[in-house]
Amino acid sequence: MATANRNQRICEKGHHYLKSSDCPTCPICEQERKHTNGFLSLLSAPARRALEHNGINSLQKLSMYSEKEILQLHGMGAASIPKLRTALQEVGLLFKN
Repeated sequence: MATANRNQRICEKGHHYLKSSDCPTCPICEQERKHTNGFLSLLSAPARRALEHNGINSLQKLSMYSEKEILQLHGMGAASIPKLRTALQEVGLLFKN
């Protein structure tokens, strides 16, 4: 198996890391930003960033969107919807119809 070309990068916070893609996300910064509780902690980093980028940082805000609208966000995948649906149901909320 061939090893991808990895380039050394330095983020704006000064972290040194290797990346093989054009993705500008620093994995060290991403780990520091990871939520340890709440519904955002249930999601993958791309899905979490998709919600955060769109200002969806609470279950109340999430309930203002349909599942279809959430799936259209860049970085959101189908595997996240059941997790979000369960989190909403636990507090008596649902996705918008």
